[in-house]
Amino acid sequence: MALHWKLTIDAADPAAQADFWGEALGYTVEDHSALIEQLRQNGQLPEGSTIRHHNRDAWRDFAAVRHPDDPFEEATGVGLGRRLLFQRVAEGKTVKNRLHIDVHTEAGRREAEVARLEGLGATVLYEQKQPMGSWTTMADPEGNEYCVE
Repeated sequence: MALHWKLTIDAADPAAQADFWGEALGYTVEDHSALIEQLRQNGQLPEGSTIRHHNRDAWRDFAAVRHPDDPFEEATGVGLGRRLLFQRVAEGKTVKNRLHIDVHTEAGRREAEVARLEGLGATVLYEQKQPMGSWTTMADPEGNEYCVE
């Protein structure tokens, strides 16, 4: 039996990271405002656990994006398929990622995609040309490395 999984990424600003990666991948930023309101009405919402982001209530310490074609729980907004979860951590990024995302583009579109991602706030770190292929290694706005192939 295959296991369900999500990729969780440490962040200084989860909402901003979700916005970047939602735009970068064409994913949907999850809307958890209905769950937040339900918890608020039940008196289960800890003080200071939410922010206002894009004119709706959102978690201060968590934000996520999901593939737009994958299922999600309407009552909570939580994705049930391909998903990136960003969680706030106190410490900043200090070393190279041990795990990274590879973004695949259509043939001949890598340079245009790299330029689009730069426009969203990413940075080119270096270009790589190997016998098995070539790619551009980039960093998201918080410095997390990923490759564009």
